[in-house]
Amino acid sequence: MFRFTVTHRDSYTHARLGRIETNHGTVATPAFMPVATQGTVKATTPHELQELGTEIILANAYHLYLRPGVELIEQAGGLHRFMGWDGPILTDSGGYQIFSLKDLCRIHEEGVHFRSHLDGSAHFLTPETVVQTQKRLGVDIAMVLDECVSAPSSYSEAARANALTTRWAERARTATTRDDQAFFAIVQGGVFPDLREQSARELTTLDFPGYAVGGLSVGEDPVVTHEVARHTIQFLPASRPRYLMGVGLPEQLVRYVSLGFDLFDCVLPTRNARNGTLFTWRGKLNIRRAEYATDQRPIEENCECYACRHFSRAYLRHLAVAREILSARLNTLHNLYFYQQLMRSMREALADGRFGDFARPFLAVNETEKEEERV
Repeated sequence: MFRFTVTHRDSYTHARLGRIETNHGTVATPAFMPVATQGTVKATTPHELQELGTEIILANAYHLYLRPGVELIEQAGGLHRFMGWDGPILTDSGGYQIFSLKDLCRIHEEGVHFRSHLDGSAHFLTPETVVQTQKRLGVDIAMVLDECVSAPSSYSEAARANALTTRWAERARTATTRDDQAFFAIVQGGVFPDLREQSARELTTLDFPGYAVGGLSVGEDPVVTHEVARHTIQFLPASRPRYLMGVGLPEQLVRYVSLGFDLFDCVLPTRNARNGTLFTWRGKLNIRRAEYATDQRPIEENCECYACRHFSRAYLRHLAVAREILSARLNTLHNLYFYQQLMRSMREALADGRFGDFARPFLAVNETEKEEERV
């Protein structure tokens, strides 16, 4: 089962409140998906993720295909049972890995020849095998195979990748047969508005259950990212979920929700946590700084996460400096809680018709802090 419903729309922006219904539960949108690349969100348990307010997570079919292997996961009863997560799961197809591990890949019309970054073994991905892999994983939402180009890239390179992505999407659409899974197409086109429009128009004619905008935050200026995303979304159907891939600073999430995007993922909250950077309603905080050595306050007053309810900044700094495993655990719990609270606050504001009243002061604080960091 897969169903998407828009329940509220903001009067002054394109932001909308909705829900995605799957066999493993309902997701309130806009939603942020913590990244579980290897079948785990680093430093957390599935139970903790649920307590933090997480309703959907993102795993990576490419990495799981290589290790531990689809056959083992299938024998365990599917990815949900294998990793102990009973909520919805979205899997990326491996298109980004074709981009990020390009020295190990050779792209052809039929698919991608690549060598494993783990042991050098040879593999061949096609749009059809990627669909089949995600079917066997038993996930709720799956992405089709695409080709992402770097930034900067030439117009001809982006156009070639665009055309290949569309042809691969056509093949993947033919291969999708399960009613309990929804496959999303991925709009490409680099930073070129006409290619983005072309990609969106071609893919929407294939009538996928949802659409993602990929190939952004791969080296271009964030201002360009925003302009391309704003241009592209107008060509995606309002009746389908719209997923912006790999973008995830808090202020970006607010900006992109206002454009009408529904789903997001990013490694920032977990990766930054392991580096000692914590997100708060007043901007970022680096817990490793000496000024926190004797600070007995929590990370943030009135935060209800486990770390803030039980530990001081001084203790968290001590853990970070001592490189204790608990540092990554507690920092991650805080950051993911903050992200889920941010999404919940936006959903509540949309339901109450006050999204602008929420967004304006939040952006004023966070974007001012970002500008001060640049200076």
